[in-house]
Amino acid sequence: MATYIIMSELRPEALSDPKDFKRLAANVSDKIKAECPGVKWKDSYTLLGEYDVLDIVESEDPKQVEKAAMIIRAYGYEKTKTFAATQWKEFLDTL
Repeated sequence: MATYIIMSELRPEALSDPKDFKRLAANVSDKIKAECPGVKWKDSYTLLGEYDVLDIVESEDPKQVEKAAMIIRAYGYEKTKTFAATQWKEFLDTL
């Protein structure tokens, strides 16, 4: 299964209170589970800097990952960047 990194930046008007982030995250998660069954969530991190959230997902279908990123963007994120990722050891083994 391929690994992908999705980095997201919240629009300033997406939340009126930081506590609203829990509701937003739950809505996004529910929507992705319903519409992108081929995407398996591995982990999420908050970030300091240009992006607010980093999600690590796995999928056999890159189109499912694209759809998940669009759902994230539609729910209050200004932009997302998605990267295909290979574990370091796996990469070294291919050399």
